[in-house]
Amino acid sequence: LIKDEKGKNVFHHLAKDELDHIKAVFAISKSVEAGRGWIGYTDALGSGAHKGLPVFPTENELIERLKTNPTDLNAVRIAVEIEEKAVRFYSAMLEGAHDSVEKEVIAKLIDMEKGHLKIVSAEMDALLKFGFWCGFMEFSVEKERE
Repeated sequence: LIKDEKGKNVFHHLAKDELDHIKAVFAISKSVEAGRGWIGYTDALGSGAHKGLPVFPTENELIERLKTNPTDLNAVRIAVEIEEKAVRFYSAMLEGAHDSVEKEVIAKLIDMEKGHLKIVSAEMDALLKFGFWCGFMEFSVEKERE
């Protein structure tokens, strides 16, 4: 649905990261269910426990929102919303974490989601032509006058 090739590339990499999150969380949940407790993020990814796991739904509320307004800007707005929710979700989880491995994994997920949020926020700035890229001003009207 994304028309811009650079935007497609950004979403492709974000989707890969999110798929890794799903795989890791699934493997961790299987370990906890089996009574083995939390395992680290890297160990969870390498465990193979995610084999056969369904990936992304073909229909949900966010997909419907994108279908009703299939623009790059809408896709980025939805991505910002998802990343903000993920940061809040994992931050709330961290508050209730007890085990050191649990805290480490959740903190890693928070850092990754915050990184995703910076990326999609920069994409939003670029699409809206705010003049900022990754928090840096691309140009200054004041400097242009000199």
